Amino acid sequence: MRPHRFLSSLPLLLLFACASDTDTPVQPVAPVTPVAPVTDPPVLTRSVVESGLSAPWDVAVSSDGALFYTERCAGLSVRRSNGTRARLFGTTGSALVAPDLFCLGQSGMNGVALDPGFATNRLIYVFMASALTTSPRTNRVVRLQLDAGYTTATARTDIVTDIAFKDAANAVGGSGAHSGGRIRFGPDGFLYIATGDNHSATLPQHPTLLGGKVLRVTTSGAAAPGNNPPAGFDPRIFTYGLRNPQGIAFRPGSGQPFIAEHGPNHSDEVTRLVAGGNGGWDPQGRPALSCPSNYCGYAGTPTSMPMTDLARFPAALAPAWSNGGTSQGMGPATFLVGPQWRAWNGRLAVGIMAGQRLVVIDLDAAGLASGTLNAPLPSVRYRALTQGPDGALYVVTDAGEIWRVVASAAP
Repeated sequence: MRPHRFLSSLPLLLLFACASDTDTPVQPVAPVTPVAPVTDPPVLTRSVVESGLSAPWDVAVSSDGALFYTERCAGLSVRRSNGTRARLFGTTGSALVAPDLFCLGQSGMNGVALDPGFATNRLIYVFMASALTTSPRTNRVVRLQLDAGYTTATARTDIVTDIAFKDAANAVGGSGAHSGGRIRFGPDGFLYIATGDNHSATLPQHPTLLGGKVLRVTTSGAAAPGNNPPAGFDPRIFTYGLRNPQGIAFRPGSGQPFIAEHGPNHSDEVTRLVAGGNGGWDPQGRPALSCPSNYCGYAGTPTSMPMTDLARFPAALAPAWSNGGTSQGMGPATFLVGPQWRAWNGRLAVGIMAGQRLVVIDLDAAGLASGTLNAPLPSVRYRALTQGPDGALYVVTDAGEIWRVVASAAP
């Protein structure tokens, strides 16, 4: 593929399209973060390493070049460094069948993450919808062990079994909506799990139900030390009051976690997380609004139904960046790290699904956006982003492809 070079004079492109969960956009109500000047942008070379996938959702890359990816209705697969492929865990035909896996709405086999000690222990984790329990069914995080050649998966252990799942449709959406589903290990060695609000008015602020949260757990699923949730909360909760986060990333150097999450009919947000923090999403009890199923998440405006309600929760986590006051299905996120990224080194890359673009955000020392630009890559629905050990950016698209994007200096 012919490489693209970013031109710093390009304006920020605002695309007003419906978000992936049928959210309706509105016109911006806040100033858009200015375009950051770039004097030394990288040249990007894109290659397609997988195509023809069915609803791919996430990807993880090992140090030996193996590519692990999930397909929402099929399960976990691997593309080995020699180009051969295998189905590891999921539906019939997998090395290890998961009879409880099902896909419905936005849910199924979602996130995947490699254990920090994967090179020696071959442990891998997935986020999946499960029918092992019913009324309601749940989302859960499952740990597996792979063999050295990535041909078999064994030792299934369900380390978190009680993540909220939307088992029945309501007036604002169908079953399986708003599960979150991204999982990532932080530099602290703990697993961060993003969960969605299930179109439920009460889940985000609920102290014990695991929806609308980011959990932080050990590799066995126990609460990680230092989560610091309020008294009476499930100790696995790291941050609560969230809507539908589908991106988790950790800032180089500090390890500070950031999330990217879907806004309602406005305001996709990137937010800097702190232990015990409240994201300020509370779609209940809005007497001035008409709220089907008591879920006010689509009923108001940034004033009457804010994504981050600082009136109700003055200490809520203020967003680092809001997508121009629009809802465009903000999903995956990763920090770009390494000198090959030139002026983008240390910036946060965020995928916009309905907006069909990859935004690169410059954050100041306080973790607030000081500038944005759009990467010169094709307009697609960006489903997953991760930087591999080789320094390349791996991109999963809803068109069924996985890309490898290599950055380099200009000729």
